[in-house]
This record gives sequence, structure tokens and C-alpha cells, in this order.
Amino acid sequence: MLQAVRRLSTSATMKQTVQCAELRFPVPWGEVAARAWGPQEGRPVLCLHGWADNAGSFNRLAPLLPAEWRVVCVDFPGHGRSSHRPPGEFYSFTTYLADLCWVTRALQWKRFSIIGHSMGGNVGGLFSAVFPELVDSLVILDSLGFLPTAQEEMAGIVRKGVEELVQFEAERERGRREKVYSYDSALKRLQAANPSLSEESVAVLLERGSTAVEGGVVFNRDYRINLTNIVRITLEQSLDMQARIQARVLLVMAEEGILRLYRQRPQQAEMLQQLIKGYGDKLSEVSVVEVPGDHHVHLNSPETVAPLITAFLNSGTPVTPPSAKL
Repeated sequence: MLQAVRRLSTSATMKQTVQCAELRFPVPWGEVAARAWGPQEGRPVLCLHGWADNAGSFNRLAPLLPAEWRVVCVDFPGHGRSSHRPPGEFYSFTTYLADLCWVTRALQWKRFSIIGHSMGGNVGGLFSAVFPELVDSLVILDSLGFLPTAQEEMAGIVRKGVEELVQFEAERERGRREKVYSYDSALKRLQAANPSLSEESVAVLLERGSTAVEGGVVFNRDYRINLTNIVRITLEQSLDMQARIQARVLLVMAEEGILRLYRQRPQQAEMLQQLIKGYGDKLSEVSVVEVPGDHHVHLNSPETVAPLITAFLNSGTPVTPPSAKL
């Protein structure tokens, strides 16, 4: 069962003041950390961050959502304040599904909405396909809900991931040490790795993404999240999974986000079009919109997407903003 709330705080916006709380959920190897916004009895909404980010990714968006919603933003294992997986284990989208089961069962949620950014959107898409009865609405932010891999690349990817993990664990046994950064150096490193982030957004992510130690700070994330993900699915498998989703879907694409990246690569551009077409062909209630901004638009400019998300989740009809191009 859910452990006690450890810290309460408030976040002020022009619209409202929303109380948030730090939560901890027990899992077999440790705990999954989360930040929750709104009343416990409110409409359940689960927020899933992108690769190498953390629950702070939603710190600026959550207060702009309806105050009566219960918005729980998790740190995926190996990210933020959540425990790292045991030595020798991989990180993959499919193992994150089990983490979400532990979290939502601890919350006693029988049916809920998901808002997922980037990797979180892909995990949300998979979760909605595998557990369709649990998800009523799915909002995907600058992602496609699935990350297809060409069949001919599979063997090489699996080998690469296995070799990387074996090498990493060998280095850990020899006493691999965590690098200590000054706070300013950590900010600069995070900014360099994520050029789409504003300076304010970098500071927001670093709050949960680092821990103060003697001489500076260390990054909280498990280095193994950087290793090659060995669990992949093809475009055909992705389309099959997509067809199993029963939730209403809102796909929000940023003009300067993955759309721009995919359009520059013919093979990925084809996958993009097939997945977007698949949502329209196979699901009954789908909105696909394009908004100004970059990959982290929900964090850099939350006011751009908050009204779309609110309108979509509060209505039974598709949402198309004036700026929509898709």
C-alpha cells in the first residue's frame, strides 16, 4: 500500500494555487518516487516523463490543469528520486509497464488517463495496448506512442545492448565511481545534452535529477538508462499494438520536435506517417495536432498545451486548435 506522503508544497499560477505532495511506492527492489497534484479523490491522471528526464518534467504543466484532477507524475526507475534496478538488469519500455502496475495498484486506480512525453508517450502507448481496460484517455506529447525498429536491425541492436551491459557491470565491479559536478557545471551538462530545454526548464529537471554531495552534486539517474534498449518491436507489431488501444487519443506534435527530425529521415518519415494514419484508421476517437514549440514544449511553454489537454480530457470530442497542421 502507498506509503505516507513525505513533503507538501504549493505551486502558484495565475489561475490557481494547487497543493502537491511527494509520494513513494514500494516495489520489489526499492521504491518508485512521484509528485502528486490535486485532491486524492480527483480525476486520476498519470504523467510519464521522457528518457533521462524525471517527474519534474510536469512541474510547470500540472498546475495549469484543472485543480480538481489528481495528477500523479512518476519518476521511472533509474530516473529522478526512484530506486535503480538491481545490478545486471536492463531498462526497457516493457519493464516500465510492470512499474506502472505497481504504482496504479497502490493508488487503487481502476481506470485512469495517461499523459506521456517522448519515452513516456511510448510507454503510455504500450500500456494502453496491453491493459486497454485501464486507460480511458491517452495524451501523447511529441511522441508516436510506439518506437518501431526495422526487423533487419534487431540482432545487431540486441547484441550491442548485451555487450554494453556486461561491460558496464564489469566496470562497476572494479569500482566505477560517480562523477561529482559543481551545480553550475551540472546545469551546463544537462543543457548541452538537451538543447531544446530553456534555462528554467534545466533547473526544474535538475531539482529531482541530482543530489547534493561533498564537493558538489551527482546526477541521480542510473547510467544503464544510456545503454542500448534491447527490447524492440517492428512497425508491423507497433501497428498491431496500436489497434488494441481502446482509449481516446490526443497526439500533440511540436513543430520543432520529432516531426522535424523524422521528416529529415525517409525511413522514419514513413513510419511517422503510417503510425499517424494508423491512429485515424483504427481508433474511433483520435485528435492529431501540431503546435508551435520544440520537443519539451510541455515544460518550456506549458500554456501552449495545457488548454488542449484540458479540453480533450474534459470532452468526448476531438480537439483541433487553430494552429493544427496535421
